[in-house]
Formats: sequence, C-alpha cells, structure tokens
Amino acid sequence: MKLSPAQQKFILHWGEMGTRWGVNRTVAQIHALLYLSADPLPAEEIAATLGVARSNVSTSLRELEGWGIVRVVHLLGDRRDHFVSLPDVWEMFRIIAQERKRREVDPTLAVLKECVQLARETSPGDKHMRERVMAMLEFMESMCSLYEEVRSLPTGSLRRFAKLRGQMRRIIPGALSREASTSPAGRPNGEPEN
Repeated sequence: MKLSPAQQKFILHWGEMGTRWGVNRTVAQIHALLYLSADPLPAEEIAATLGVARSNVSTSLRELEGWGIVRVVHLLGDRRDHFVSLPDVWEMFRIIAQERKRREVDPTLAVLKECVQLARETSPGDKHMRERVMAMLEFMESMCSLYEEVRSLPTGSLRRFAKLRGQMRRIIPGALSREASTSPAGRPNGEPEN
C-alpha cells in the first residue's frame, strides 16, 4: 500500500502521540493506518506498509483488539484475517476512555481508599497526611462521577455538549463570578504567590 504524504504525516504523528499516552509507537501507527484505510488490511500488508516486523504487527493487533478499537473481518476468497479500525471517533474515544479508566484510574482509587483506611488505623496523629489523601480521593471520585455522567450521554448529546466550549461559563452558576475574581496569574485575587 502506497501512503500519501498526508497519510504518512498522520501515521507518524499518531505514533508519536501514542508514546506520550503510554502506548507503543507501532501499536499507535497500526491503529492510525487502519483508521485511515478505506479497506480492511491483512497483517502482511500492514507490516510491509509500515516497514515493521510481522511478529510486531501480530502483537500490536492483539493489543488493539484487546482495547476493542480494532476488529478482525474476513473477505470472500481470502483465508487471511483482515483488520479494520472503528470508524466512529466518538465511539473510539468512549472505548479508550473506559479502558484507561479501568487500567489506570480504578486501581488508583482502590489504593487511595486503602491509604485512607491505613492512615486511620496506623497514623491517627498525622492529620496533614490524612487530609491530603482524603482530598485526592475525593477529587478522583468526583472526576469519576463526572466521567460516568458524560459517558452515559448518547453520542449526539455528547457532540452537542462538546460544541458548547466557551458557553459553559454562562451555563454553570458562579463560573463567571469565579473567573472575574481570579487574577491574571490564575490565582484568586488576594492570594499570595508561592
């Protein structure tokens, strides 16, 4: 498969971004290639197009299938597995966000809860540490609740919500007054610099 300059740029960038998100570069590049491809691709063609080892492609495809953003399809007259990416970026976002929450946020919540319990049992005099861990736990639980609210929105509603952008300050009570009471450096007026 011959890639256009735009396809090459997208695939290379997606690979770079993948590494910043904690995803293997080849995994991200394969995902980008499949996302851009109009037709399902066999592993051999993916390997040849990206110039990576066939074994690396197989491992990467299994990981992408595990995430649920790539799936196997079969074509008439061809016994090989072919692969396609989810075409809907909104659904892809939902799946990736849910998987990252399961892999990263849920274990952190469990550890924070254990830390709070352990602090109560073993460090009753360390009020500062308990307050800090409780504040982090409350923040994480609030963000998870917000995430669940957003995740439960139908895709059409989520798209409309995302298009609100700067209008949210007018919708949320107190958001404008908070903004007005914040200094240019991002600190509430009267709050000293550290």
